Amino acid sequence: MSILITGASGTIGSLILQRLASANVELKALVRTPGKAVLPDGVTEVVGDMSSPKSMRAALSSVRTLFLLNAVTPDEVTQALMTLNLAKEAGIERIVYLSVIHADLYTNVPHFTGKHTVERMIESLELPATILRPAYFMQNDERIKSVIEGYGIYPMPIGEAGVEMIDVRDIADIAAAELLARHHTTHALPRRTLELVGPEILTGPVAAGVWGEELHREIHYGGDGLDGFEQQLAAYGPDWMAYDMRLMMGRIQTIGMHAAPGVVEVLEKMLGRPLRNYRDAVRDLLKQD
Repeated sequence: MSILITGASGTIGSLILQRLASANVELKALVRTPGKAVLPDGVTEVVGDMSSPKSMRAALSSVRTLFLLNAVTPDEVTQALMTLNLAKEAGIERIVYLSVIHADLYTNVPHFTGKHTVERMIESLELPATILRPAYFMQNDERIKSVIEGYGIYPMPIGEAGVEMIDVRDIADIAAAELLARHHTTHALPRRTLELVGPEILTGPVAAGVWGEELHREIHYGGDGLDGFEQQLAAYGPDWMAYDMRLMMGRIQTIGMHAAPGVVEVLEKMLGRPLRNYRDAVRDLLKQD
């Protein structure tokens, strides 16, 4: 019986595969296009589409443990709900679902409310699952590195309410640990939810300051304006996603992204080490030049 990783060609999914590849478990990676993803040795490629029940029934065959990650798409909720129903039909009782922090609070943000709907389904169907709720990814800032270096501006409008950004490598480490813990138990473990955050609270000016110190030059925060942010995103992707991201940034500016007290200590105990900080992530991004 295997562990199936969905979103296997994406940032989080590929990192999880890397971590599990040496764990002496049977691994399957769900991909939409055969031969496109670079997979670790020993990982079996499974071609499927979460919008197709026929292909997902085949993909979920002989699966003991499921990692469910949905890309932000217009039919994200449909894909997730169908996959979970099919997993239940297949008797899968070991699930790790990647949601988002404050899915229940960012009620006007489509992909947050979509993930909260999936969370409620997991609860209502009494599916044995770990729900992971990560905050904003540190590595999202890779997309704005050229702007920071070229114009001396940190343009991500995260405001000053504070965001406990998390490194994607820590997300993958925790997800892999949860998958293995569930996979190796005789009986399904109880359902639980984990908020995933980094060790510090970052604001727009603080993030700009970190970049400035690492680049040895002054970097200014670009401010909280959302019109330009949406326009820039829409220039390189679908306008519905640009608007979704605009709404998310509006909520980040209003209430921030903060875990409950004690969460950092819980995560560091799970990892057996400190969580990665933003400065180290920035240094790693700059090494990619």
